[in-house]
Amino acid sequence: MAKGPITVKIEGLERFLKKVERTSGDKLKKEVARWLEASGFQFLDEIQQQIIAMGVVDTRRLLNSFDKGDEANIRRISNGGLTLDVGTNLDYARYVNDGHFTGETRWVPGVWKGDTFEYTPGAETGMLLKAQWVEGRPYWDTALVIFERMFGKSFEKKFEQWVKEVGW
Repeated sequence: MAKGPITVKIEGLERFLKKVERTSGDKLKKEVARWLEASGFQFLDEIQQQIIAMGVVDTRRLLNSFDKGDEANIRRISNGGLTLDVGTNLDYARYVNDGHFTGETRWVPGVWKGDTFEYTPGAETGMLLKAQWVEGRPYWDTALVIFERMFGKSFEKKFEQWVKEVGW
């Protein structure tokens, strides 16, 4: 998962919103805010679709943890005074997306009997368990790429509609 805030840059949005405020007051600005909020829900849907599509093993906790607007969320989409927080408060969400090492290397005392290891506290022999790399399942990264494409197309259509409404 990308670290730090994710910024969606929309050329001309701030200028457009200022014109909206001058010509139509808060009505159109509220409509833009509603559209941005709906876009956030689309992004959340896409994250969930990617978690399912990538077969991320989970007890549905990760799948259901993504939300918008909660202070615990970890991503912020902001532009022109409109902000959308999207993410999860689960610590392990980043590890599932990016990959991680399992535990640390540790010594386990015991005795090998053929192909079987028998744990024996205090034994001078044993085995060394090494940390292993678990590949990430980049559900967040994939969802973000898909969402950026959808967001851009959706914004173009809505922008044309809003421009007509403002009479720009």
